[in-house]
Amino acid sequence: MAAARDLFQTHFGFAEFRPGQERVIDSLLAGRSALAVFPTGGGKSLTYQLPALALDGVTLVVSPLIALMKDQIDFLRGRGIAASRLDSSLGLEETRLVEAGLRDGTLKLLYVAPERFNNERFLGQLARMKIALFAVDEAHCISEWGHNFRPDYLKLAQIARDCQAERVLALTATATPTVVEDIRRAFGIAPDDAVVTGFYRPNLHLRTTPVRADERDALLVKRLQSRAPGPTIVYVTLQKTAERVAALLRDASFAHARPYHAGMNPEDRVATQDAWMASDKGIVVATIAFGMGIDKADVRYVYHYNLPKSLESYSQEMGRAGRDGKESLVEMLACADDLPVLENFAYGDTPTPRALRGLLREILDAGDAFDVSQYDLSARHDIRPLVLRTVLTYLELGGVLRQGTPFYAGYEFRPKIPLADIADAFPGEPGDLVAELFAQAKKGRIWYALNPDEAALALSQERRRIVRALEVLDERGLIELRASDVRQRFLRLRPDEDEAALARDLEERFLSREQNEVIRLQRVLDLVTHDGCQTNALVGYFGEARDAPCGHCTWCVSGGKVRKLPPPASSPPPLPTGLDVDAFDALRAAHPDALGEHRQAARFLCGLSSPALTRDKMTRDERFGAWEERRFADVLAWCEGAGQR
Repeated sequence: MAAARDLFQTHFGFAEFRPGQERVIDSLLAGRSALAVFPTGGGKSLTYQLPALALDGVTLVVSPLIALMKDQIDFLRGRGIAASRLDSSLGLEETRLVEAGLRDGTLKLLYVAPERFNNERFLGQLARMKIALFAVDEAHCISEWGHNFRPDYLKLAQIARDCQAERVLALTATATPTVVEDIRRAFGIAPDDAVVTGFYRPNLHLRTTPVRADERDALLVKRLQSRAPGPTIVYVTLQKTAERVAALLRDASFAHARPYHAGMNPEDRVATQDAWMASDKGIVVATIAFGMGIDKADVRYVYHYNLPKSLESYSQEMGRAGRDGKESLVEMLACADDLPVLENFAYGDTPTPRALRGLLREILDAGDAFDVSQYDLSARHDIRPLVLRTVLTYLELGGVLRQGTPFYAGYEFRPKIPLADIADAFPGEPGDLVAELFAQAKKGRIWYALNPDEAALALSQERRRIVRALEVLDERGLIELRASDVRQRFLRLRPDEDEAALARDLEERFLSREQNEVIRLQRVLDLVTHDGCQTNALVGYFGEARDAPCGHCTWCVSGGKVRKLPPPASSPPPLPTGLDVDAFDALRAAHPDALGEHRQAARFLCGLSSPALTRDKMTRDERFGAWEERRFADVLAWCEGAGQR
């Protein structure tokens, strides 16, 4: 630790460690794996950046956020530390430089996304490297009980063992005791090396304000008008709400208010984020697409216009306030009208039993080695892409499949000069190959499409030479190249499987996850109406026990008054009010693949898209989302009962 302290001061310029940092670093330098559960802004990144300098070998950092990788790499390089990343946005030359740094040992930190471990070539590189530290950011994603489960995270513990990482560091800002135990068991972390610093931040003043839907706009405007200006985030659930509320605030003389959501084009999102980052009074009205990896220390206010989907999400989002340690206010405008939309998100991912059985049958009939387009699988079986990846990961972890390196079955290119001139730029046989490639391509209005396997067969060439030729043309600026039709390789590991048992197991897993998400939402409501210090109740959910009330949450400042959540603005009329049942039955009969199952029909009526609905262009139907403000469970019950004749 003495040497580490010298590096700490030399490279990072700090005099003292933050709470928990020294304990974690000490465990790692002693050769043990560790878990760091620090609050947002608590200094998690230093716990692997500093050991990376002291350890012999490379530190591999797994993170799902490319933007965060870029920011940290810029920070480290600015302090003379060799750090890079490998991701799909890098060009060929950049990738080669990173690989050279790994081979010669000059690279100290390498950042990768979890999906990178599906690449066999990368796994081969890892086998030749000395991995001193395997750091996993957002480690709660490994747990199915975590609030942001990602299937590719499930495999990381085994990958760390396979590549013989000398030690592992798991990091997260939000983990309940159950999730902490999941992470510990997965990575073999001893209880004493799991460092949970606590979730209580005394500078955050927590407010929960029950409100009716028709009063919420006016209340938000009043709050902003009555408080000193400062950088502000207003979180909403839907993209259309972000646009509407931002316009509402601009009309109320908050000229800096801007929306931010995944439906905006990338340039507008970047412009919104940059303007807000540079402002001392900017307001961004955002979906949860905003905030991950953003390091703005002086956020004074975080409002939840809509209910957060879980206490984990709430803790993470409110944690973006007051990272400079100064007093900041976080307020939830709690409205019961939000419940149906949030519950429906939980129900939208669960595949139907028919979809699971059909998917399994196709996979098990595909042979010992096969490749598939996950996009096509998703569309054929009406399973959302992320859910499909989860199914395939479950099968891999269960010993049914082994995933290989994905490859592109197709390429598209746009010539920047006439085709004949491109071929003439390469004398002799290379020029002939280029001309023959162009003859194999199918011309669209602007782009040409080429299947490298078909071209290789027709031209008696190796596939890799075809692909390399296209890459050279792109590198020289003669064409603009983009890959298409990504396909995933798989191997069957066992000759026989009990298909029915596998299907039942998968169905139970997804139904369990669905119910768990609904329970998470209920816990948010419980916090709003909690008879006691709400701050203590929130941190208690994450396992932190406090003896004294915080003194600055809604319950504390109101003198212990418990406020009830107002009922929804109006009781919905009985189903099927507003729906022509005969016409809907006819629609279902005309689209059995998209609407044949009761759950599919309920998703359609609640406005929850699916691959089959998108394929059949049914999201444009005027009945799509007709009952989006109704609870999915009620709509599903109607589809299973009274709606079927």
